[in-house]
Amino acid sequence: VQLVESGGGSVEVGGSLRLSCAASGYTFITNCMAWFRQAPGKEPEGIAAIDSDGRTSYADSVKGRFIISKDTTKNILDLQMNSLKPEDTAVYYCAADSPCFLIAPAILSSAVGFEYRGQGTQVTVSS
Repeated sequence: VQLVESGGGSVEVGGSLRLSCAASGYTFITNCMAWFRQAPGKEPEGIAAIDSDGRTSYADSVKGRFIISKDTTKNILDLQMNSLKPEDTAVYYCAADSPCFLIAPAILSSAVGFEYRGQGTQVTVSS
C-alpha cells in the first residue's frame, strides 16, 4: 500500500488549499481513511475522517472550514481547506487502515496510529 500526498504549499490567511492523497495497492471498499497533521513541537492531530459509507467526522479546530472527500473510482482522498489560519500550519498526512470497519468519529481518533500513511505535505499559512 502506498499513499502519496500532494497539494501543499504556502497561502495567506483566509486562503484555500486542496490536498490530495493518491492510494495504490489499496482497496477503498473496506477501509478507513483520514487526514492528520503535525505542527512543530506539537502532537499529531487527527483532523478529518471518512468511513466506508462516506460519513465524515472533523476535529473542532477545522469543522466548518475543511471538507474531506474520496473518489473511489480514482482511489483519491481529498481535503479541501478553506479560511485557513496561521494555526493550520503543519505537515499534513493522509492515513489509512484496512480492513477497517470503524465509523467516522472512531477513525478520527485512531488515525494517527493507522498502519498506512503518506510522506506528508507541508502547509504554511502566513499572516
